[in-house]
Amino acid sequence: MKILVSGAGIAGLACARELGTRGHDVTVVERAGRLRVTGTPIDIRGDAIEVVDGMGLLAKIRKQRVRMSELTQFVDSRGEPVARIPLAEISDSDDDIELLRGDLVRILADALPATVAIRFGDAIGTLTDADADADADADGDGDGSGGGRGGGVDVRFVSGRTGRYDLVLGADGQHSAVRGLVFGPEEDYLRHLGVYLALADLPGEARSEGPNAIHNVPGRMAGVFRYGGGAVAVFQFRSEVVGHDHQDLAAQKRILLDAFAGQRSWRIPELLDAARADPAFYLTPASQIHLPAWHRGRVALVGDAGYSPAFLSGRGTSLALTGARFLAEELERCGDDHTAAFTRYEARQRPYVTFAQGRVHSGRDRMLPATWAAIAARNEALRASGAGAS
Repeated sequence: MKILVSGAGIAGLACARELGTRGHDVTVVERAGRLRVTGTPIDIRGDAIEVVDGMGLLAKIRKQRVRMSELTQFVDSRGEPVARIPLAEISDSDDDIELLRGDLVRILADALPATVAIRFGDAIGTLTDADADADADADGDGDGSGGGRGGGVDVRFVSGRTGRYDLVLGADGQHSAVRGLVFGPEEDYLRHLGVYLALADLPGEARSEGPNAIHNVPGRMAGVFRYGGGAVAVFQFRSEVVGHDHQDLAAQKRILLDAFAGQRSWRIPELLDAARADPAFYLTPASQIHLPAWHRGRVALVGDAGYSPAFLSGRGTSLALTGARFLAEELERCGDDHTAAFTRYEARQRPYVTFAQGRVHSGRDRMLPATWAAIAARNEALRASGAGAS
């Protein structure tokens, strides 16, 4: 089939690799001008390890393994260590693999078949499921989800290009444009978990050595993480939803600065200055996407676009990988019956999503105690459990 994938992140690249190796004609469209290889380390866990093994990529991934989280500790206002993050909080087993996001992106991109095309600097503007009406008539329920085997999806790109595809896959992240076009406004499906994450580059810290450090004030966390020859300032803070344009960098920086206004403890002022100066500053809410179904007509969602578990779960990457594999396998098994394939994909992936989305609250309370008393109690409990300062 001729398949369009929106988004060249982990979910999109994994879909392109899995579909391309099965003989489909795959085009990936990516709004950015290049692959995004920045970001803190990610984890591949559970059955997702079997997925990358089946892709033939496990050995390459293991070679890029890092153990950054094992070198992370909580510090007080003077920078003195008070407790370590226990390994049980980092991974469920020795088989969990932590690596830099950029390394996984490069591995997946290098594994794409030559027949897969990536078109940077473009995005889907509109799409029309050309046979949706016929599908609805065929199954009689009017939802456009019949098993139609003709037609396709007509796509107009923001560049002005047009094309018709047998299937369109939205792998374009938590703020998925494809989901918005097909399923409606994001607020209909988003559940905010009351936390934001921000990242800023620390170019002057790159050659420094020492453990990664996290400092808490009530409801907030600031940290310095070193990995891969670079370093970033990491912020988390409790907050209700703050409305802003996700493309407005200045607005995103204001949200962070307002959240830490008046905080002078540890290195917080210095790290906020780095955020002000960083042209690649990144801010995202800890939010989950909950949809009753991840497909409609000839369009399906994969990864955060359909079922973001939020970064607090530590399982977004794993869901992207299993989702890509399951979808490709079911399309192979069901032939040109995309509706049956989409339904089977959802049935296989749903238990993994439910599990991942249920794992967020303990991590939030551990990383972001709401009061000074809760911070002290957290540190004491970690020391008592053997995760004391080193």
